[in-house]
Amino acid sequence: MFLMDFYDILKLFYDLKHIYSPVKIYFCMEMKKKDTHCDLKSCFLCRGCLAGWLAAIEANRQNLRFRKGEIIFQVGSRVAGIYFLYKGKVKVHQPWGLEKELILHFAKEGDILGYRGLGNEKIYPVSATALEDSVLCFIQLPFFETTLQVNHQLTYSLMNFYANELQEAERRMRNLALMDVKGRVAATLLSVANDFGQNDEGYIGIRLTKQDLAAYSGTTYETFSRMINDLVKEGIISVSGKNIAILKSDMLENLTSYR
Repeated sequence: MFLMDFYDILKLFYDLKHIYSPVKIYFCMEMKKKDTHCDLKSCFLCRGCLAGWLAAIEANRQNLRFRKGEIIFQVGSRVAGIYFLYKGKVKVHQPWGLEKELILHFAKEGDILGYRGLGNEKIYPVSATALEDSVLCFIQLPFFETTLQVNHQLTYSLMNFYANELQEAERRMRNLALMDVKGRVAATLLSVANDFGQNDEGYIGIRLTKQDLAAYSGTTYETFSRMINDLVKEGIISVSGKNIAILKSDMLENLTSYR
């Protein structure tokens, strides 16, 4: 593959559009989604690829629409490909004890999903569920692997991404082990605000249920609600329905120190 001329590779994957079409039909029937459009420049994949490779992506991608609450992929299922979030928001989660879940990540537009299933086993160790109506670009695994071989900048970016994800996972494990509950709740609010921003009124740019925020904090709904009420009484945050505004980020930051 590496000895092939770039344009020969490009032509090959134009041809693969027809080879993959039966599989695409299967996915359309199995998932019962409607096609939509993405712009070939916003997601992790397109940002890291050569301009000449975008036509191959266009020929081999499948754009899928998921309704709020729909499962995109489920823990234990085999990896068929990689997803790139074009529009909407998604939670990545896994079982945690009996009838509980631990949310590992809230994905936003442009993010990659399904990468945790890459490796020798090719099994998803986590699930992904749409938090709102979302549009994702699906790339089958063989084409994604060849895309990494051809686009070295994308491969380098993915390596850095994995390194950052590993550091974040280690930080969260340390927080769960060493930080008290109020500190974890504070860290959750700061993390979500950092990822999704705040509007002019100070409200975090994503509306999440207390149950999801509790699952991200690694605590129960009841405990999370109690901590939120304490933060409101202390004037550190304000709450209006599912909207949370951070009023005193420095005080929230102080709560995340290990004790």
